[in-house]
Amino acid sequence: MKTRIAELRKERKISQEELALAVGVTRQTITSIEVEKYTASLPLAYKIARYFGLTIEEVFDFSDYKD
Repeated sequence: MKTRIAELRKERKISQEELALAVGVTRQTITSIEVEKYTASLPLAYKIARYFGLTIEEVFDFSDYKD
């Protein structure tokens, strides 16, 4: 799943480590989400979106999501 996490981090000058600590995961988890090797759980997606002050839909791209 595509995300805007890397873009949002760069805009705000936030490291992967800072984001990871803020949402309670490892830096490796943030890396994996950014390179689309891992899809964030709903609670984690919510925490990340809330951290940036955005909705989940503004951070995560569901256009390719298949039911």
